[in-house]
Amino acid sequence: MSRAYNFSPGPAALPEDVLRRAQADMLEYVGPGQAAAGASIVELSHRGPEFLDVAQRAEVDLRALIGIPDAYAVLFLAGGATTQQALIALNFAAMGQPADYVLTGHWGHTAIKQARPYVDVRIAASSEAEGFKAIPDRADWRLSADAAYVHITANETIHGVEFRDTPETGDVPLFADFSSSIASEPLDVGRYGLIYAGAQKNLGPVGITVVIVRRDLLERSGQPRAGIFDYRAHLAADSMLNTPPSWNWYLLGLTVKWMRDEGGVEVFAERSRAKARLLYDTIDGSDGFYRNDVDVAARSRMNIPFFLHDARLDAEFLAGAREAGLIGLKGHRVLGGMRASIYNAMPVAGVEALTAYMRDFQQHRS
Repeated sequence: MSRAYNFSPGPAALPEDVLRRAQADMLEYVGPGQAAAGASIVELSHRGPEFLDVAQRAEVDLRALIGIPDAYAVLFLAGGATTQQALIALNFAAMGQPADYVLTGHWGHTAIKQARPYVDVRIAASSEAEGFKAIPDRADWRLSADAAYVHITANETIHGVEFRDTPETGDVPLFADFSSSIASEPLDVGRYGLIYAGAQKNLGPVGITVVIVRRDLLERSGQPRAGIFDYRAHLAADSMLNTPPSWNWYLLGLTVKWMRDEGGVEVFAERSRAKARLLYDTIDGSDGFYRNDVDVAARSRMNIPFFLHDARLDAEFLAGAREAGLIGLKGHRVLGGMRASIYNAMPVAGVEALTAYMRDFQQHRS
């Protein structure tokens, strides 16, 4: 079997070591220091000792990997980040209370759409008028003193825009969608009130989301909601208020452990810088054959959209890339063009292969 280099934005590539371990455990699970369970990990009860050990180790490893203080709870929840965007408003804002949103791309729009039925959404800053090519200057943000929270999208997967610094929001807690950049570099969790991340980019498979929340914020009453929508209830039940996505949780645990074994976020930060630099240098050095429109100071390290000088070449570029073992490069329908997602599981060799193909394609089409 020959595996391609997968540049898909999500579901994204998983480390091959993780897939091979999961392949073995799919038939019969054997946990560290445990006897064979006699059944697949997907067949075992989430209340049984084997899976309880999986869940506990996943949290321990995630806390160590990212540096999550004890003052923060960690939840592993079904569904994606979009679900959390609605639950955040229900759990932390009073009915009709304002909440400030900084809009920097498509997923910021989605976050606003999910929250709008429950809070008075206020756009504190937006780069939409400029085509979502930059981060609005912090000095120009219009924050509300009575806001329940300030929300940002740390990395915009589609538009390729990333916050490179943590913005200061005073006494109002900062909430952030880190779906596509979590664990890619050191993160000062203590500067956030809440961090959430769909797993399917850097942490594991689609279908499970991590929520990291400051415990004192859970004391807020929020709005009337069913128990299944209450973060406090999920915390009290160790994220097992109902049957959790146990396979997804297990794979997340394997992925987090792999990242720790590889050297942790510091190692991945250096790899991310090297991969992004290699790809941006290829784009910028192409004399206009390729282009990236994002302001250099806000360019994402994880998702790099780029365009050929002639869109009529797009289909040929993608077909040739697939023949070269490079998949998942088609841009999102919102923007078109190409997009290379280079999350933690993408090796430097994969980006080297992509840039070599890009140079070769340019040479034969110029």
